[in-house]
Amino acid sequence: MNKSLETEGTPVFFRTLTLLFCIFLVSSCASKKISDISYLKKTEALTTSFPELNVFQTQTSEKSPVVIFIHGGYWTSGNKDIYGFLGRNFGKKKMVTVIPNYTLSPNGNYDTMAKEVAAAIQWTYDNIEKYNGNPDQIFLMGHSAGGHLIALVGTNPKYLKNTDMIKGIILNDAAGLDMNSYLKKYPPTKNHNYDVTWTKNQDNWKDASPIYWLSKKVPPFLMFTGTKTYPSIISQNKSFVQKLKTFQPNAKINFLNKKHVPMMRQFLFPWNKNYKEIIKFIEANK
Repeated sequence: MNKSLETEGTPVFFRTLTLLFCIFLVSSCASKKISDISYLKKTEALTTSFPELNVFQTQTSEKSPVVIFIHGGYWTSGNKDIYGFLGRNFGKKKMVTVIPNYTLSPNGNYDTMAKEVAAAIQWTYDNIEKYNGNPDQIFLMGHSAGGHLIALVGTNPKYLKNTDMIKGIILNDAAGLDMNSYLKKYPPTKNHNYDVTWTKNQDNWKDASPIYWLSKKVPPFLMFTGTKTYPSIISQNKSFVQKLKTFQPNAKINFLNKKHVPMMRQFLFPWNKNYKEIIKFIEANK
């Protein structure tokens, strides 16, 4: 099985993130964390408990731009509580952050996950004013599998009735942008629950691939890709941006000299220069 799509050693990644988060988390009045908010009224997942989300509320009277972050983890692992550093760091930059969990494989497939991400976006649009967020300035950010899910929800029109609520999409070393091509070479098996995540129905592989849903209606994209990440991520990001240029001529990839995990780990540090790139992108599109 080709393992190039996602993070290997995921538990180590999570432990490292948790440790570094504890080290670098300092007391700050820039944001207030509200944990474990229910955002789903129903789900197709094979689970008895619904995923929830965390909100990092800015401590200002102004209505701030909102970043919804979707975590990675091979579509089989990951947890919203690991990524509180994003909420704290964006809070210092006067951004409200929403970090949802979503049902992981094998309890759900790509479609279940995408529908739940769409529900989190809709919840944010309907409720974020209570947390000092501006519902008309919502941006999506995702790493790895999370990048795939936000790209899919932001492009495939079946997931959101009103895509205008998304002002921009930030892909950080996004995996799975063209699952159709990938799975034709490496058909899904039980490894990593791919037979469940993507199903064995080839029609679903194309349905799951954001590259086939690009159009003039999709939001602006900001893309970061590691030069040392997995080859399939590099090739699919290149193909994606090449097609995106048809509709967004100035689209490009910001290549960083990093591997897949450090592409996320860099955001532990509030002074990381790519926060500035994200803020610049948000200011230009809000």
